[in-house]
Amino acid sequence: MAYPPLRQPRLADVITERLEAMMLEGSLLPGQKLPPERELAEQFGVSRPSVREAIQKLSARGLLTSRQGGGNFVSERLNGGFDDPMLEMLARHEEFHLDLLEFRSAMEGIAAYYAALRSTQADRDRLQACFDALTDSYNHPSSERHAQSEAQADAAFHFAIAEAAHNVLVLHNVRGIFHLLEKSITANLAFLFEKPGTRDVLIQQHRTLLEAILEGRADDARASAHEHLAFVEDNILEMERAETRNQRALRRSQTHLPR
Repeated sequence: MAYPPLRQPRLADVITERLEAMMLEGSLLPGQKLPPERELAEQFGVSRPSVREAIQKLSARGLLTSRQGGGNFVSERLNGGFDDPMLEMLARHEEFHLDLLEFRSAMEGIAAYYAALRSTQADRDRLQACFDALTDSYNHPSSERHAQSEAQADAAFHFAIAEAAHNVLVLHNVRGIFHLLEKSITANLAFLFEKPGTRDVLIQQHRTLLEAILEGRADDARASAHEHLAFVEDNILEMERAETRNQRALRRSQTHLPR
């Protein structure tokens, strides 16, 4: 039986695949500048012409962009699955914030499950640091500026979970809506913090989620993520219904209608 001859992969193709993998896993981020060709050649243990050819391939695919005298950058087009017009529309229409919560529940449940199974020590250290930053942000007097820092710390914690899941599709979907996520969390916290004791509940929910991931309890981690977002959704719906009742009562009192 005759076997086809084996072909040794070209170095440029190997480098191309390595750089693509780094983009997918988040080691190279959209907008990030690549190291100079000389440094990449040293890191990969190859020649500069092979690196240059790999960069040319990635540029031809639209994955890298070059700036005159400025080097090579990962394309901003890799930011996520939603383009800017879609994000802008979603951000302007608050009636879709519950859709975002449902999407988050699906994505973050999966992310928490796999983070518990796959997170490395470096991932767990980052998760702990993000949780500590989140806790610290909740321990300051509330203000409009501080509310934004709370939302940023909250979003960073959830994004760290997505990174720790080591699933590139989950990661890129969460990254794609990250700015929308911050805006949504800011609005959610503005609602929730009107209710006394909510900060303590949210911190405990985040702590429970963190502990499940750190201890490798995947099912508990997924359940904790769902429980947290269900709590947010239920409380927002409750407060919206209360506001509707208040507005209705106000209209009746202003028009002197019988009650």
